[in-house]
Amino acid sequence: MPLQHETALVWFRRDLRADDHAALYHALRGARRVFCAFCFDTEILDALPSREDRRVEFIWHAIVELDRALRTLGGGLVVLHGRARDEIPRLATRLGAQAVFVNRDYEPAARDRDTAVARSLAASNIAFHAFKDQAIFDADEILTQAGRPFSVFTPYKNAWLKKVDAFHLRSYPIAAHAGALAKPSAATMPSLAELGFRETDLRGLGVATGMSGAERLFEDFRKRMDAYRERRDFPAVKGPSYLSPHLRFGTISVRRLAREAHAAASEGAMTWLSELIWRDFYFQILHHHPHVAGHAFRREYEHVAFDNDEAKWQAWCDGRTGYPIVDAAMRQINATGYMHNRLRMIAASFLVKDLHVDWRRGERYFADRLLDFDLAANNGGWQWAASTGCDAQPYFRIFNPITQSQKFDPEGRFIRRYVPELANLPPEHIHAPWMMPPAAQQACGVTIGRDYPAPVVDHDWARKLTLERYKRAAGRGAAD
Repeated sequence: MPLQHETALVWFRRDLRADDHAALYHALRGARRVFCAFCFDTEILDALPSREDRRVEFIWHAIVELDRALRTLGGGLVVLHGRARDEIPRLATRLGAQAVFVNRDYEPAARDRDTAVARSLAASNIAFHAFKDQAIFDADEILTQAGRPFSVFTPYKNAWLKKVDAFHLRSYPIAAHAGALAKPSAATMPSLAELGFRETDLRGLGVATGMSGAERLFEDFRKRMDAYRERRDFPAVKGPSYLSPHLRFGTISVRRLAREAHAAASEGAMTWLSELIWRDFYFQILHHHPHVAGHAFRREYEHVAFDNDEAKWQAWCDGRTGYPIVDAAMRQINATGYMHNRLRMIAASFLVKDLHVDWRRGERYFADRLLDFDLAANNGGWQWAASTGCDAQPYFRIFNPITQSQKFDPEGRFIRRYVPELANLPPEHIHAPWMMPPAAQQACGVTIGRDYPAPVVDHDWARKLTLERYKRAAGRGAAD
């Protein structure tokens, strides 16, 4: 491949690894020398509600490891702190780069930033090259036979599986081309304090960070992958891969994960592959329908009436709704920045369809707290739970928090961990403790209404009201 550029700059974003990296691979193949950079973007950082943000610390550790890995290969990382739309063009000009290489991002704010950077670079006659890296298929690669984007997952998944092959799952090797890496003139890694942030409890929680952390998690999951289908829905069981933050920040390649799952082809592996396909699906939804960031995908459900009762909202946030599985889920996210996927569905359905709180408030709450927050997936999940999004099922799917609890935490093991005031309750009462006779409550050392709240809402009543409101909204939307 002939060299196209004397000097290139690779701008790392959601791809914090030094192997199987599309933009880095193409830059190394297309330029005589390649610099690498990451920018702690103040447009993002300044908007965060807390100076103790686990995601910032997670990224910081990932950047330290990425710099070390690049130095081992003969290069290194220029670490910037400022507005990326200003800092990247300035750095490219200073380095004398003829091109900036990036991997595509699908979020509206990121696309706006990239458009601004590309425009600024073009004014200096510097090219901007973007590549697919965080998805197996993106943009218009998977379309219906009519040439339109899919809006329902299952047919999208079928088309995805029909199209995928070794070419789409191939790796982009870096080490063999690393001779083009350029070493930065000096170390530029700021401390967390210099970024304006403080250390969190990330290490105390045992969160594995960086490429090495992703590798350890995946090696552990590979041994459990075949059992994923049977174990994934039970929050007290070690079923998930726990790789979601690493997929979010790109410390491991999605191509590698999809390749290994596709090759394993067991029921468990294929079920897990479906979860990776969901990521692609939500990326393409966000790409083709950017209005979903803030609005219902199905516009008729913009008309759903929500009470937004502040006391009920606060009870949900604090894990004090009186429904143990919901409260355990909320206490998990508040304490750890993680929530099991089954619990995300339960907690979201409960907020929207039991408490009648606008799904956008819950979406924002998760966005502020989840270590693995991803706009496309978080928005897609909330709209799925709220029946406003891409779903073949109608709005009358409403999770019953009691039966969900009985089915997926039958012994109450997860509940006991995060709602310790209920630790002495027997399994037959832990899912609906308000139904215990007073004598049984006394024997267990808990009084409902004093030691643990009574339910803030009656599920059966709330369900009926939800059905009425959604039916009314659907009819109004059709009339409009």
